[in-house]
Amino acid sequence: MLEQDENPQGSNPTQNPELTQLIEKHLSRRNLLGGALAATAAQFLFGRGAAAQELGTNGPRSGRSRRPRMGFTEVPASSADDFIVPPGYVAQVMVPWGTPLWSNATPFAEDASNSAADQELQVGFNHDGMHYFPLWRGPLGNRRGLLVINHEYTDANQIYSAAVGRTITNDAAGREKVAKALAGHGVSVIEIQRDANGNWSHVIDSPYNRRITGTTPMAFSGPVSPSHPMLQSAITPSPRGTLNNCAHGFTPWGTYLACEENWNGYFGTADSSWTATALEARYGVSRGGFGYNWHVAEPRFDVAVNRNELNHFGWVVEIDPFDPRSTPVKRTRLGRIKHEGATVTEARGRVVVYSGDDENGDYLYKFVGDRPWRMWRARGESPLDHGILYVAKFEENGTGTWIALEHGTGPFTVANGWADQADVLIRTRQAADAVGATRLHRPEWVSVDEHTKDVYVTLTNGSGNGAAVNSNRDPNPYGHIVRFREADHDNSSLSFEWDIFVIAGDPAYDPSVPASQPAFGSPDGVWVDPDGLVWIQTDISNSSQNLASRGYDRIANNQMLVADPFTGEVRRFLTGPRGCEITGVITTPDQRTMFVNVQHPGESTTFWNNQFGSPSPANPTAVSTWPYGNGRRPRPATVAIRKLDGGKIGS
Repeated sequence: MLEQDENPQGSNPTQNPELTQLIEKHLSRRNLLGGALAATAAQFLFGRGAAAQELGTNGPRSGRSRRPRMGFTEVPASSADDFIVPPGYVAQVMVPWGTPLWSNATPFAEDASNSAADQELQVGFNHDGMHYFPLWRGPLGNRRGLLVINHEYTDANQIYSAAVGRTITNDAAGREKVAKALAGHGVSVIEIQRDANGNWSHVIDSPYNRRITGTTPMAFSGPVSPSHPMLQSAITPSPRGTLNNCAHGFTPWGTYLACEENWNGYFGTADSSWTATALEARYGVSRGGFGYNWHVAEPRFDVAVNRNELNHFGWVVEIDPFDPRSTPVKRTRLGRIKHEGATVTEARGRVVVYSGDDENGDYLYKFVGDRPWRMWRARGESPLDHGILYVAKFEENGTGTWIALEHGTGPFTVANGWADQADVLIRTRQAADAVGATRLHRPEWVSVDEHTKDVYVTLTNGSGNGAAVNSNRDPNPYGHIVRFREADHDNSSLSFEWDIFVIAGDPAYDPSVPASQPAFGSPDGVWVDPDGLVWIQTDISNSSQNLASRGYDRIANNQMLVADPFTGEVRRFLTGPRGCEITGVITTPDQRTMFVNVQHPGESTTFWNNQFGSPSPANPTAVSTWPYGNGRRPRPATVAIRKLDGGKIGS
């Protein structure tokens, strides 16, 4: 996420039902999950002791053999400027921001004096979602593969040197700053290898290495094309770049899905006569944006000069990591929102893609392919171009339905002002508004248990709605995780049952959280590993981290935890350095190396700013010097985690 809460109130003007309004009604007459997780939510909603099994744990192949559950020693909450893992584990920093990917690339400059051209050949900034693609099948694939990493956004306090400062000016110097920021965005494709001692390194000059940035040529596919009137631009007649790539997805045919989230914040204007249209307002577009001020130097990002550029963003971008010459494709059938991620699963041979729209009061979506994906691939077409986009509507009785956003159905007719399917997709948020979708507290990552087919969705928090502590879960300052099960365990179904999987919080402030559960808040990343453990990563905003006034002092730095749906136990696995977010998680196929990202260490953080001063290009180390310490500039990075005994992670 950004340095501070970018728009905590959200931009949804509707009175559509809000999930937290439904939860109490639903759970006042129905039970939660069994076990400790159930007791957590049950105490909050209708008193401890009322919990009993609801969705349960049974599903397809749920009787599979399982390894011993959570064999590690929990780490305590931490405010240290360090990355801390359990005893018996080792954490290795790899491919930090600025790492050269080719032998002709300029080394990383500790004073941030690297140019935009340098940055194009280096690992990007602010690592986020990622995936590991083995280069071989079998054991060799555990030692060599492609690590594909999103780079969500750049921090002007870190990427610019003290000599040039962070101010964007309307001159060559300003254009160079914007170019460097654009080069720091996007995606890195990096070949990595493990040596005999278990240490990982990246392969310089690998033919697979690639940087995709904010200026890389893009293709569009599906109902929306660059020739559409709402995408035509004299400044960028051919689409370029991908921005604010947050979480991700990967397909059964071996491609990577990068997801454009807070793209609206890059646009602005100095033209005081400019006003947002209803569509622009619905996506949170404003004159000031998020303060990047790129529009000052680059008219491409001036909404008064180049209005349609906005509509080039908000899509899911498909990338072939095995072909560095391929053009990334924006798959418009998946809708235009602030895509947190694009989680792919299969149902009867068809692809299903889940995606949260990460803003307070927005919605959960899924795309369902119309035919088996192998059939479309055999025809040379993308399975992501053929299917229907749906939005979720939750009911207070613990059920829900998926409503199609398809032209010619429901309200989506020419008579009602919807021109065609491209119009519906460009205006995805307004389409979801029109069918009464359920508003959620910042829907983030989605993960599917591939054995039970249960779906987990993190709802980070509702921090924009009011006070932060002692609030009786309204405005939901800590967030929670929803679990739902599609009808007949079929992810292409149009109905589901839902419940609360876990309530986040600190029992010192929130009596609904049992003392046995580690205090944590703002769940963001979630991943169900092959053995069914649910890994949870937190993204406490920099305006709340470590602050007692926000109820986060005992929770401290961001962290990663593990929940066991079969026992109800939650355990803290690691903690990150100051000012950071913990995000991105995947293992090698043998589950003996886990990759985790540390995003924005040392970012401006209210708690630490009050003690050490605020970071700036002249003082980038005010909050953190992770990962290398000794007064060096903080750098986002990937961490490779292994057990010293060579066992599976978490066992």
